Amino acid sequence: MTNNEIADYFSLLSKLMDIHGEDAFRAKSYSIAAYHIENLPTQASEMDDTTLFGMRGIGQSTGQKIREILQTGKLQQLEEWVAKTPHGVLEMMQIKGLGPKKIALLWKEHQIETVGELEYACQENRLSSIKGFGEKTQNNILEAIQFLNKSKGFHLWAEVYSTASSLVENLRKTHPRHRFDITGDLRSHCETVSQISLLTDLPGETLFQNITKIPNVRIETINEQRSLVRIPNQPLIQVFFTKPSNYYQQLFLTSGSEVFHQAFSEAYTIPDDAISEEAIFQTNQLSFIPPPLRESATVLQRAKTLVPFQLIQPNDIRGIIHSHSTWSDGAASIADMARAAIDKGFEYLVLSDHSQAAYYARGLKPEQIVAQHHEIDVLNNSLAPFKIFKSIEVDILNDGNLDYDDTVLNSLDLVIASVHSNLRMTLEKAMSRILRALENPFTNILGHPTGRLLLSREGYPIDHKELIRACARHNVVLEINAHPRRLDLDWRWVEYALEQGVLLSINPDAHAISGFDDVYFGVMAAQKGGLTKEHNLSSFTLSEFETFLKEQRTKRVSSLS
Repeated sequence: MTNNEIADYFSLLSKLMDIHGEDAFRAKSYSIAAYHIENLPTQASEMDDTTLFGMRGIGQSTGQKIREILQTGKLQQLEEWVAKTPHGVLEMMQIKGLGPKKIALLWKEHQIETVGELEYACQENRLSSIKGFGEKTQNNILEAIQFLNKSKGFHLWAEVYSTASSLVENLRKTHPRHRFDITGDLRSHCETVSQISLLTDLPGETLFQNITKIPNVRIETINEQRSLVRIPNQPLIQVFFTKPSNYYQQLFLTSGSEVFHQAFSEAYTIPDDAISEEAIFQTNQLSFIPPPLRESATVLQRAKTLVPFQLIQPNDIRGIIHSHSTWSDGAASIADMARAAIDKGFEYLVLSDHSQAAYYARGLKPEQIVAQHHEIDVLNNSLAPFKIFKSIEVDILNDGNLDYDDTVLNSLDLVIASVHSNLRMTLEKAMSRILRALENPFTNILGHPTGRLLLSREGYPIDHKELIRACARHNVVLEINAHPRRLDLDWRWVEYALEQGVLLSINPDAHAISGFDDVYFGVMAAQKGGLTKEHNLSSFTLSEFETFLKEQRTKRVSSLS
């Protein structure tokens, strides 16, 4: 279990105590504990008690609760609060913008205790008259409910993939003579998935002998080739069964979109006894199409050229671009972030703390930037040839201006411009705001271009084609934010960006050392868009990256003169 998963227990406990009107100080203490757990430098499961209990913000009491979660998968204190809370109230906690105190008010004073009742109340305009809500809040809640309903039953790729990988690994160990593979949307790297799909040549009755021992498990047999496994608090598992001789045929047929398979079946054949997926493509005189690219019919035209698809790989990332330290809202010092990057084999680190408008994230004042740059200079002298670059994730203000004057911006090696405030914009407002930021000669990278949070918040509306063409005109790099809840720029626009000559950059937006690992999820999403390492900025070597920055500065000087 990861630190983030453990922290969720404490965060939920804090919110439930708030909803039930428990002592505010006690409730807050669990919220603080969640923050410290999320930002532990190492996974709690890998620490001994002495180390864990001695970590900042942990202590004996919190440490013992962490051990309870790791050993039992439960926190008894949380279980007791959950038992006291109606299921509908628990569901209401998923609604963006609806905090514990508002939920308590709706439940206890207005007898609203399900999402459906709340949606009806919004539609009937009943929330607007409740103190602390108003018409704007009511509309926001209604939109959030509608988004939640569309997202129900889906999971982040990153969350489900780790579960599926562990499951397949255990099955292979238990049944070493049989084959097991992840397939379906997971294998295709879809950013959100509704289920885990597995393929095996093991007979179903043998597979289910052990699974039926799991408490409350339900198995639904659809037909000889497919069954559904429902385990409480786990994603739905879909299992495809096949004969050993047809294994790779079925692996191919269960990977990719309907559009892709329809086009393939109309023009090509699938041999029943293929010895590999590669053999299926070779038989049809096509280059092998990796599973993430099996979305459209047009990819088949590219495969006819027999030119191999060269997708970016995790080990192609040479530097960490976009990271935060304790100077703003990060969990680790610059020195610790840099040393961790060195340990992981990276050549450079772009330190991009928040700008002053992001007061909630302790954004840096101009004088703090000067002090931070001094610290970076000292570290660079001791860490060479590794290099830390001076950057800022600067807020794009409401009028499209950047959050510092030209003097401050000119002191930076790299500027990542992002929208963090006033996200509820019309298309016209959003485009006007972002386009003005792209025109600023100091903007090097546009961060998380739509501001979306997968399964939580839709991004603000943008005209992707116009935005990408503007990036091409102004030589601005488009970020693929690798956080598994962002994956923004969406992979569907990678191909168009490449056609327009726009450089992309897979960046982890790391707020802790563990955030470096999010690069993997960004690479998986970028593969689906067809990105190659040559068109990814964070794949540049240190020397290539320095050359890129020199060219950017030259163009900046030229545009300002």
